[in-house]
Amino acid sequence: MKPLDPRLLAYARSARGYIAFISVTGVISALLVVAQAITIAMAISPVITRRAQLEEITPTLVVLALIIGLRLIIIYLNKAFAHRAAQNAIKELRGAVIDKAHALGPRWRSTHGHDTATLVTRGLDDLGPYFISYLPQLVLSMTVTPLTILTMFYLDWVSAIFAAVTIPLIPIFMILVGKLTQEYSRQKLATMERLGSQLLDLVAGLPTLAALGREKSPAQHVHRLGRLHAHTTMQTLRVAFLSGAILEFLATLSVALVAVEVGLRLVAAHIELMPALATIMLAPEVYLPLREVGKNFHASADGVAAAEAAFEVLETPVEPHGTQPAPDLAHTTVEFDSVGVAARGAWSPGNLSARLTPGKIWALSGPSGVGKTTAVMCLLGVLEPTRGTIKLLGEDGEETNLNDVDLDSWHRQLTWVPQNPAITPGTILQNVAAGRNLPPAELQAAAKLTGLDQIVNQLPQKWDTALGHGGIGLSVGQRQRLALTRALVSTSKWIILDEPSAHLDAVSETQIVRVISQLKQQGRTVIVIAHRQAVTQLADGVIEVTTTAATAEEMEKWPQLAANTSADLQISATPQLLEGEPQ
Repeated sequence: MKPLDPRLLAYARSARGYIAFISVTGVISALLVVAQAITIAMAISPVITRRAQLEEITPTLVVLALIIGLRLIIIYLNKAFAHRAAQNAIKELRGAVIDKAHALGPRWRSTHGHDTATLVTRGLDDLGPYFISYLPQLVLSMTVTPLTILTMFYLDWVSAIFAAVTIPLIPIFMILVGKLTQEYSRQKLATMERLGSQLLDLVAGLPTLAALGREKSPAQHVHRLGRLHAHTTMQTLRVAFLSGAILEFLATLSVALVAVEVGLRLVAAHIELMPALATIMLAPEVYLPLREVGKNFHASADGVAAAEAAFEVLETPVEPHGTQPAPDLAHTTVEFDSVGVAARGAWSPGNLSARLTPGKIWALSGPSGVGKTTAVMCLLGVLEPTRGTIKLLGEDGEETNLNDVDLDSWHRQLTWVPQNPAITPGTILQNVAAGRNLPPAELQAAAKLTGLDQIVNQLPQKWDTALGHGGIGLSVGQRQRLALTRALVSTSKWIILDEPSAHLDAVSETQIVRVISQLKQQGRTVIVIAHRQAVTQLADGVIEVTTTAATAEEMEKWPQLAANTSADLQISATPQLLEGEPQ
């Protein structure tokens, strides 16, 4: 990332005010630095040359105290504003990355989701030092350094030439060492993302590993990743300390050269005492901002690497969506026309052709992994088929391609109930009603049909029982009942269910059958991903979904067939906004 990347100002708008603020305070700080050096010289030189008393230099000391006070106030304001700006900028970047990850769709999230989760949770936190320390010093290097050199030229042009000649040494060494530090920071971020991704996978699969007695097997691998992360972190710190020592040495040597030559000329009476003192005090201020930029660059290098990763996500192109309003799904037939989705050397689904008429129950059947959920993702519009099209046929015979339809108007008519339904923190009633004011009779009737009423009646606070994130407080089967109840009371024209009886026993399966029948009686269209015979027998039509191997010609025509992507997007890839969203 550049010292001040324009993309940061584009994606984190709050940073613009901060940049303007530190630019103004940077100019004021530069003036105060020069004024402080000259004021100190004016106070000391009379004491040395003519033994001036305290009363004579008191006005100068008062001015000096005011200057120091103003500098302290500006430093305090810069620090306070920097922390606030850093928090706001990180918050905006997080929001932008999360929104973009959602817009990129489930296929992209299936391969980048864990890395992105690590980036937005831990990675972007490292951007704090960039705002708090690096940017202010960068502004000071562009204000204090030029102004102090110009002042030195006015006071003693020989010393100014010494300073001008030695200043380039600091940025040269800073660039050389900085390139190495950036590489280590990128390695650290990559290791952290890899560790975070594998830990998330491990936590998700821990119940299965525990059931098989293998929960301790990944420990060695996790320890190895942890050691690798610690090693890359120490490499970054080692280079940072080395570069800091180099910059300190160069700055000290440069200041010493200026001081020695000023001292020699002062002894030879080639320069007066007041300009000489002011020049000697200004010399460290010439190098200080550049030295601090180099030091704080290494402190902010991890954040810069995280920002680069965030920009990479934000600049990933998104497939454009249509703008045409969706037709009324109560009177629309959906037609899959030779739909195929590329998935690691195969088409899953492969050449799916089906005609789904409204007001009926349709079951998608087939072995696991053939692309049933992927076909649903295509129907929801969050995944575009690699080949083939999905057409919407109105009563008047008008044909519309799903790619041309505005997804918001399309989603408002759909309810998607995955195997792991989205349940937000709140009460059971809030999750079922989904923002609507439901009549108690309608709510009770739906809950009785799904069996949720029995669960609610056993809870101390009934419908007002609070649930945690993801439905903590309910079992997997109880969450499924809640999601089905939410679908029953929704106003969606089409209800899409993914294995609604997967987590339920045979008795509960009968209730699911009654729920699906009730949905049809309400005039809804129901699409069910099903394996169990009780559900498929209820359907008006069963659509067999199959997978086909890709040929060599197809692999050459569609390179994504060779990509390492997941064909079955059943977990976090599901669009939560579709589930129970009210019209």
